[in-house]
Amino acid sequence: MSDSGGRNLRRTVILGGLGFLLLVLALTTVFGKKGLLEITRTRRQYAALLEEVERLRREKARLEAEIAALQANPKAVESEAREKLWLMKPDEKVIIRK
Repeated sequence: MSDSGGRNLRRTVILGGLGFLLLVLALTTVFGKKGLLEITRTRRQYAALLEEVERLRREKARLEAEIAALQANPKAVESEAREKLWLMKPDEKVIIRK
């Protein structure tokens, strides 16, 4: 009986150790420094950064087109000055709408 009791105890200790090891591995896989949660968070950040880069590319293209128009067309310069700087000719009156 003591031989059987020793085997059962040893088997219980080994199974308990393996269970603990599996639990630690599972927790590390999910919550660890390079775990699933961190990978998911990093992927979301990456996607947000890609969207920001695309938005900035569109903004850059718009600004480059605006620069080209201002360099090529003197009337575009006048229009921008009137709109953004509220410049007017001496004989003009400005009407402000709220």
